[in-house]
Formats: sequence, structure tokens, C-alpha cells
Amino acid sequence: MNTTPRRVEYQQTDKGSIPVYTTGTVEQPWADYTRSEHEVWATLFRRQREILQGRACNEFIENQQRFGMSPDAIPKFQDLNRVLKAGTNWEIVGVEGLLPDDVFFDHLANRRFPVTWWIRKPEQLDYLSEPDLFHDLFGHVPMLLNPVFADYVQAYGRGGVKAHKLGAEALTLLTRLYWHTVEFGLINTPEGVRIYGSGIVSSRGESIFCLESDVPNRIGFDLERIMLTQYKIDTYQRNYFVIDSFQQLMDATKPDFTPIYARLAKLESIPAGELRPGDRVIHRGTGEGWSDTGTT
Repeated sequence: MNTTPRRVEYQQTDKGSIPVYTTGTVEQPWADYTRSEHEVWATLFRRQREILQGRACNEFIENQQRFGMSPDAIPKFQDLNRVLKAGTNWEIVGVEGLLPDDVFFDHLANRRFPVTWWIRKPEQLDYLSEPDLFHDLFGHVPMLLNPVFADYVQAYGRGGVKAHKLGAEALTLLTRLYWHTVEFGLINTPEGVRIYGSGIVSSRGESIFCLESDVPNRIGFDLERIMLTQYKIDTYQRNYFVIDSFQQLMDATKPDFTPIYARLAKLESIPAGELRPGDRVIHRGTGEGWSDTGTT
């Protein structure tokens, strides 16, 4: 474990942002957070909690409350870990920034969730291209108190360890699953479609867009369809996939993915925003304003 945490951010070049990776874990330097950093947390927390009422799934809101998260100050990892360890035997580990795939997968496979120790600057309130403390802590950690979802994330990590050994094609397919579920997933509830994906719940604009805009498609969950579907990295998503339950996610990860990878490797990727015969279309998007940049 590194003793002095660094703030490892994307490198800005004339060709855009380039990811910079780090591998170690660090202690959260809670006593060193400035008033400005606590204020950034407070601003983001209050804003998102207000927006998420009636939009986020009940599990997210209730679990955040179980942790005792509030706008008063950046939470202490050690306090959250007491609740998390007792609830689902997960724990938070502090990291300096983006992790390489194999390191990230190993953490998840062992029920450790990496949380970036530093928080965005005041001028980055509305958008940050990389994960920071607010995205990781506010967005990801509450759902880890849900036992089924917690098991799904661990199963994903174990699958990632295996996919990393199989090669780049398998990793691409598996990464799309994480993106379309853990980061940008929606769920059917008795109250209607709600948000559980961390990339959405930590974004003011996308929290509204994903549910209320006519532009994107909303499609019922299908494992192989998702693994073939490209996604947007620089704008809101064109497709949002809707699960019927967290158990559906868990059940989808039980089979060995090796034959799935082999089968899908023979097929073309599906462009972001494209609908296919057989899709369970919940909402057919208009596609208004879509660009062709930033698709992977």
C-alpha cells in the first residue's frame, strides 16, 4: 500500500484525454481534504439526491441511507466499510485513479471495490471523463449493499480475470456488459423504470435524459445482445438496457462465457443506437442529434 496518495488523472494532449493507470491502494487522506473539496461533495450530493427522487431504484436510495451518507462531509472509507463488511462482506479500498483491467478484476473477484480517493474540482461539477470519489462512492458503493447485486459484481470480477487470459476480444465483450449494466443500467420496478447504474446516478443530466428523453432506445435485457452492442464514451447513451430484476443479472453470469465469446466473435458488433429484430423494445428512440464520435 502506498503511503502518500497521488492524484492520478487523465493526461491532456492535443489529441484529447489519455488514460493514465495506477495499481496500488492507498489510505484515504481524510484529514487532508480541503473545505472546497467537502463543498464539492456537498453540492453534488444535494443536487443528485434531489434529482434521483422518483428516478433511482428504491434499493439505491435506501442503501445510501443505510450508509449514513450525507452532504455534511466526504464520507470516511473506514465508516462505510463497517456497514459494508457487515452487510455483504465487501470492502472499499482507496486507489489513486484508473486501474488496469487485471488489477480491477482481481479486486472485484475478491469483494473489494476500488474507490478513487480524490474528488473533482469545482469547475468539473457537471462532467469529468474519469472516475473520481463522487462517481465511485456516491454512484457505485450503495448498490453493493444489495446482496444479489453484490454477488453479481463479484461474479463479473471473476469472469474478468478469466477473460483477461483469453484476450482482447473477450475483454471487449465483457466490458460492454459492465458498461450497459453496472454503469448505465435501468431496472423495471412496480413504480416504473428506474435507475441503478452508477454512471447515471452520478450524472445530473443523464439521470433525467435516460428516463424522460425521447431520443434514446430503452431495450429489455439480453446478455448476448448487450455484449455485442457498442456504447458512447463522450455523450449520453443511445441505448439503455432494462433488467427485470437483479436476480436476472446474477443468473446471466452463471454460465461459462467461453463458448459465448467464441460464438459472438464471429458476429459483427451492433452500432450504438441501432435496433435489431428480436429486441424487446420498451421505447423506440428518435435518435435526434446523434453524432458518430466517441463510440466503442
